[in-house]
Amino acid sequence: MGTSRTDVAVLERDFAGQVLLPGDEGYDRHRSVWNAMVDRRPAVIARCTDRGDVATAVRFGRAHGLEIGVLCGGHNILGLPVTDGGLLIDLSPMDAVRVDPEGRRAWVQGGALLGALDRATQPYGLATTAGNVSHTGVGGLTLGGGMGWLARGYGLSCDNVTSFEMVTADGDVVRADAKENADLFWGLRGGGGNFGVVTEFEFRLHQVGTRSLLVDLYFLPEDAATVLRGWRDLIGDAPRHATLTAWVGTTDDWPHLPPALHGRPLAGVGYVWVGDPDEGRRLLPALRDLGSPVAERVQELSYLDLQTMDDSAEGHRQRRYWKGHYFSEFPDDAVRAFLARGAGVGDADASCLPAAGLQSYGGAIADVADDETAFSHRDTLVEFVAAARWSDPAEDAERIAAARRYAASLEPFAAGAYVNALADEGETGVRRAYPKEKLARLTALKDRYDPDNVFHLNHNIPPTSRG
Repeated sequence: MGTSRTDVAVLERDFAGQVLLPGDEGYDRHRSVWNAMVDRRPAVIARCTDRGDVATAVRFGRAHGLEIGVLCGGHNILGLPVTDGGLLIDLSPMDAVRVDPEGRRAWVQGGALLGALDRATQPYGLATTAGNVSHTGVGGLTLGGGMGWLARGYGLSCDNVTSFEMVTADGDVVRADAKENADLFWGLRGGGGNFGVVTEFEFRLHQVGTRSLLVDLYFLPEDAATVLRGWRDLIGDAPRHATLTAWVGTTDDWPHLPPALHGRPLAGVGYVWVGDPDEGRRLLPALRDLGSPVAERVQELSYLDLQTMDDSAEGHRQRRYWKGHYFSEFPDDAVRAFLARGAGVGDADASCLPAAGLQSYGGAIADVADDETAFSHRDTLVEFVAAARWSDPAEDAERIAAARRYAASLEPFAAGAYVNALADEGETGVRRAYPKEKLARLTALKDRYDPDNVFHLNHNIPPTSRG
């Protein structure tokens, strides 16, 4: 089956949004995603304005035998929703955020970006856990769990959802909360986009203020092992307003570093504090006691500036690949492997070694019982992500191989994986993200809500009939 101009004209009669075909103005812009390696050409792009458009698009795609992908922020590292010859349901026009400051609630359409949520809530000093990059989609982040600077204090993004509105594979609209469709409510909190298209999220908000503190202490990699071990040992007693961070990589021309350290391999430890910066500084002496840094950054900034600090100025122009792990503990051998960046376990050019970061979990994340949501591995100590970005297609194989070797050097110490950090691991990655018992429960949900696996362009949990 397929589509013709006549077929699309029928779709447009019942569709309030914009329908784009190859060759139309805007088609190339709306099929591009964050990873420039992804260059696929859908047969139809349906840019939806409301849940009715989403339902119409789903029914159209199924009637014409089109593979269906659902796009929000476009940060899936493989660009899975963008399918050659298929239907791309683009939620990005659905970006409204409505806030009730007195009730501390926000209603967020399925195509909104994290920045839109933050900008709508911060005038009231409110926020909810919303990732670390403002141009990430609320939907993709939340459905996979949703780590962010507020998670240790207030839980993951998915822990702060009080209800979902979702369009099913049959084009029906359902609501899920703690009482209505409670099984689906469980699965949508960490199970990804496997069950339908979420068109609205209702979030619980928290009074967090508008200020934050960023701390980074930099060391030469050869001097960093003792520092990183001490940093690791601070995590258990760290206040919940603090998210401890570590980094290793090659620096850019960062203004907070002296020019002599530009383009140099360095390692860093630090933390992000959301709230009163003066209170946050109380943790700084313990960090400084770990060693003498070659440079440091201690910066007060607004919460909105914090949330945009890691945004990609280059937009969709960079080629990207990543690999991730969860660690319930981070032994000394893991510290050494982290600092080595995969060097010595392959023939990668040092200039092609990826950077990597660690981010601490615990606090409110671990307060939630493991069986309460589909999200798993709540006993995680730190999350690891090795991230490579480059511009020359000729480097694709080398860059990807280097990231894989780096991740492989740490895999013996890993306890699982974050579904939002999976790349091309396929079924193996899904099994790392969910324990066997949860995967069985998620499969049962898939059997109920999407038995034909219409929504499979994701880190897929296939129904029983296709497993």
